Order: sequence, then C-alpha cells, then structure tokens
Amino acid sequence: MPAHQHDASYRFCPLCGDALELRVVKAGEVERPVCEGCGHVVYLDPKIAVGTVIRNAGGELALVRRSIEPGYGKWVFPGGYVDRGEVLGAAAAREALEEANLRIRLDGLINLYSYAGRAPIIIVYAATMVGGELRADDESLEAAWFPVDTIPWGELAFRSTREALRDYLRGILHPHLPES
Repeated sequence: MPAHQHDASYRFCPLCGDALELRVVKAGEVERPVCEGCGHVVYLDPKIAVGTVIRNAGGELALVRRSIEPGYGKWVFPGGYVDRGEVLGAAAAREALEEANLRIRLDGLINLYSYAGRAPIIIVYAATMVGGELRADDESLEAAWFPVDTIPWGELAFRSTREALRDYLRGILHPHLPES
C-alpha cells in the first residue's frame, strides 16, 4: 500500500461541485484531488484517534471486545476519534466513559502511533480509573478487567493496541529498560 493514499470516494469539489481529478500540485509530491472547475485542492488530512490504557486499583487493565468492524470480536482498550475542536484529553475521557462506563484520570502519554497507508494517528494515554463500573456499550460485546499476565495478545484488534499495551507495560514494569 502506498505511503500516501487518497480515498477515491471523493469525486466532487466541496466548494463548487465540479468533478475532482488527481493531479500533482507541486513537483515531488503525491497526486491530490483537484477541482476541474475552480482549481480547489482537497487535502485529505489524517484522522486523530485517542485511546486509554486504564488501570484499576488492583493493577488490572480494562479491555472491551468490539461489536463493530474493523476488528469485530477482538479486544481493544477504550478509544475512538477526536471530534473537530475537541481537546485531546477530553476526548480520551469521553471515549473511556462512552465505551467502558469509566471515569478516568489521565496519568501521561504512552505514545503516538501512525502507519504507512493508514489515515488514523492514534494518541494513547495511560489512565487510572477514578469512578464508574466497567461495562460494555453498544459498540462492545463485553468488557473485562485483565491482570497484565492474562492480556489476550492473540485476540487484540489492532497493531496500535498491541504496541501501546507493550509500551505501557514496558514503562510500568521496567521503567528503565532501554527500547529494543
């Protein structure tokens, strides 16, 4: 998959309604959708998502099993897309409440994740549960607390889920371990 890909479903200019065509706007750059009529360039920016690795007082981590695609039936930590104009931390807290019924305190940034050919940039925070009761919502089949030695690694939905959990555990269990 190319490192920079445009969604072919965008066919018409959002300003004047004329057809879009792919053109190289600046030498050395990738093709971008450009309006045949008014010349407006449509920049398809990445989507921003947030997630939270939430720990309870016993040190267990909250995971939810997805009831939607992509990743149907697989486990993830609570997360989702940031709304335009929304503060990142507020989005993380909102998603934790919506997806897992948990009120959280953000403890710090775990890492940022992006992948060639994929639109989302995923920002993952470490968090501590401060209220609520873990439960599944309409986007989840179930929700559960996992001791760190029982995380279902083979049943995780996304590469970013695996990488963020590993980064989190590296920081919590071995904070002075160099990256490999």
